[in-house]
Amino acid sequence: MLLYGRNPVLEALRDGRVTEVLVARGVEEAFVRDLKAFDVRVKFAPRIELDQIAGTTQHQGVIAEVEDLAWAAVDDILDRAEARGEDLLIVLLDGITDPRNFGAIIRSAEVLGAHGVVVEERRSAPLSPVVAKTAAGATSYLPVAQTKNLPRLIDQLKEEGVWVYGAAGEAAQDVGRTDLSGKVALVIGAEGEGLRRLVREKCDALVRIPTRGQVQSLNASVAAGILLYEAARARGTK
Repeated sequence: MLLYGRNPVLEALRDGRVTEVLVARGVEEAFVRDLKAFDVRVKFAPRIELDQIAGTTQHQGVIAEVEDLAWAAVDDILDRAEARGEDLLIVLLDGITDPRNFGAIIRSAEVLGAHGVVVEERRSAPLSPVVAKTAAGATSYLPVAQTKNLPRLIDQLKEEGVWVYGAAGEAAQDVGRTDLSGKVALVIGAEGEGLRRLVREKCDALVRIPTRGQVQSLNASVAAGILLYEAARARGTK
C-alpha cells in the first residue's frame, strides 16, 4: 500500500512497515534527515510525480511504500484494556463510509485513550491510505477491528458488563450528565442516517451533545471526539 503524509509515514517508519520512501525534490533537509535516520531507502522525484502517484496534492512531499494495514480482532482490543489494567473504552462505528471521518475517529480514539475501534464488515470504509493519512499515524498504535454483525457484538459486550451508549441528536439524555466511567462502548452512526434501528435498540442508552446553533447536527468524527473526551474526563485522564 502507498501511504502519504508526513505523520503517517514517520509513524509507519517507527513501526518498521516501510520498504521505500519517495520524497519531492525541494523538501526541507531537516525532514529528509528524519527519514534517513530510519535507515530506509529514500528516492527523490519531482513533486508533480508524487501528485500523480498519490492521486492528490495533499501528500506533503512524501510517499512511502508500506505493508498493507491489517485489521485487528475484537479480542485484541479487549486484551489491550486488560493488559493495561483499565476499564474498556471501545468505539463502535455503524455505517461510517467516509474515509476521512473514519480516519479522524481513529485519531481521536487513540489520542483520548480508547482501546480500539470496531466497524461492521460490510458497512465501513476500508483501511486505505486516505484513512491512514487522516488518522495522522494513529493506525500504527490503535487496533481497528471488523465484526460481521454489530448488534450481536453489542450483545456480547453487554454480557461482559460493558455499558453501551449510542450517539443520537434527538436523545433526551445529555452526554455531559452521563457517567462514562467503567466499561463503556460508544456507538457512532452514519451522518444523515444515524444509528440503524436494531443498533439503537441494543444500546443501553442514547445520548446527545447539546447544541446552540441553527445547524442541529455535528459531523460524525466531531461527535465521536466530543463523546471520547467526555469518557476520558470521566476516567480522570483529561
